[in-house]
Amino acid sequence: MSQQIPVLLDATSLPPNWGGVARYIEGLLSGLEERGIALEVVAKPTDIGRLRLAAPGHRYHAGPAALRSRPVRFAWEQIGLPRLAAKLAVRAIHSPHYTHPLATRRARIVTVHDATFFSEPEVHSRLKRTFFTFWTRRAARSASALIAPSRATADAVAHAVGIDAERIRVAYLGVDAEVFAPPVAPDVTAFAREHGLDGPEGWIAFLGTIEPRKNVPALLRAYAALRGERAARSESSPALVLSGSRGWDDEAARMLDTLGTGSGVVEAGYLPLGELSAFLGGSRMVAYPSLGEGFGLPVLEAMACGATVLTTDRLSIPEVGGDAVAYTEPDERSMTAALDALLGDDERRHALGDAALERSRSFTWAACAGVHEQVYREAGAAA
Repeated sequence: MSQQIPVLLDATSLPPNWGGVARYIEGLLSGLEERGIALEVVAKPTDIGRLRLAAPGHRYHAGPAALRSRPVRFAWEQIGLPRLAAKLAVRAIHSPHYTHPLATRRARIVTVHDATFFSEPEVHSRLKRTFFTFWTRRAARSASALIAPSRATADAVAHAVGIDAERIRVAYLGVDAEVFAPPVAPDVTAFAREHGLDGPEGWIAFLGTIEPRKNVPALLRAYAALRGERAARSESSPALVLSGSRGWDDEAARMLDTLGTGSGVVEAGYLPLGELSAFLGGSRMVAYPSLGEGFGLPVLEAMACGATVLTTDRLSIPEVGGDAVAYTEPDERSMTAALDALLGDDERRHALGDAALERSRSFTWAACAGVHEQVYREAGAAA
């Protein structure tokens, strides 16, 4: 029997592609249910079925169908969400993605996922940077509690907005071990055959939106240099497979548009969730040369698949990867050398994959939910 906590979680911000924010909300709800905690949850009508399937113990409420429009959702958040909170007699509202109602008598809990809008402004569009810095500053002034997915993000946000870092609670994200797990050989074989990757060289995997902070242009240059160096040694190279949509990285788009069929680079687009285990865990390694992350969920998901991960030590990533991943500087030359070294060292790759899998088990949605539960109870008691 679940214990109902008088908190309304606003899940209307779920993106259509069910990316990182969706995994956070879905994982949080399942983690709370695992702990015997139930919330009131509001979501777009099209999202309720999937949320209920993942965590059926919560009370779900359908928002207006017009919430598919972003401007309508923002307006409803300011007017309709507080009204729903009053109708449900909750003591707090949890806004899990920056924006939140500005006028409500309920306690407000806000999750801020990323500090790179402040620390690395050049890797975001002006509109996105302005939008998220505005809402982060407003949350720092008006929210009863702030939650961040890593200590690095909490500290950077606190410094940027001028508040005590202890005001921001750190709740590390989790990973669904049923979805992200070491793949069995037949699944890897089927994935490779389906995507034309069934040669002996295998593939290097990248997972994420192709946007400037993911540093894909440097990865593409490093990969081209790698192929050249290995060809000079009469060695073949694995393909580089990019999974994720193109964001606003114009340089990456120009480079990808000019690549020929012999480049070794494959744009796979969005892969179904059920294929990610084979894609990540079946790869020679996962390359994630990000310039900065609020948490680094793709790194954790790759680790949970037993993959060898090559990434950077920027912001939160070392909190996730620890000593179970390989690190490189984010420039072309460093990445070329790191890729080449890992490809030539089977023993190290296997050791890193084993260590990554073991470390990933410490990141659970139940633990993430435990931090949220404490914040909910404190905020509710103070409301």
